[in-house]
Amino acid sequence: MITSTPQRGALSLAATLLTATIALYMALVAFGNITDFGTNQQFVRHVLAMDTTFKDEDLMWRAVTSQGLQDAAYVGIIAWETIAALVLIYGSWLWARRDDLRARRMSTYGLLMVMLLFGAGFIAIGGEWFSMWQSKSWNGLDAATRIFLFSGVVLIVNQLSAPRETPAT
Repeated sequence: MITSTPQRGALSLAATLLTATIALYMALVAFGNITDFGTNQQFVRHVLAMDTTFKDEDLMWRAVTSQGLQDAAYVGIIAWETIAALVLIYGSWLWARRDDLRARRMSTYGLLMVMLLFGAGFIAIGGEWFSMWQSKSWNGLDAATRIFLFSGVVLIVNQLSAPRETPAT
């Protein structure tokens, strides 16, 4: 009896490489925020303080002006980025080992973490709640949207690579 290993499908390869790309991106983002703490710390402080928005009285009550709370939010963001990167790195490693079921599950968790950070965190909360869209100098909506959409595409590719069940006849 001859046994053969099934060939790796193109979608599994795509899931592997795209997941690894997002893993690399998130690892670099986390690394950059840890090693150059002050740059994006200022970004987070300005967004939360709403100091470069239109300063509408009806919205300014939302501003967080405590530097301690601003810094806590930033450290939370970095921790989330780091964990997402580690989950995605592990998912990429599982894809490379051809453990597709676990790879898909871990990659899905990591990609959802990225989408929650950029979608709920930066687009919804930063963009709308803290009116980041009003700022000409501290507006990260384009970058957040780009990463949110890219992660969504990778999530779709991860799910498309799942084996199809054939209906019983």
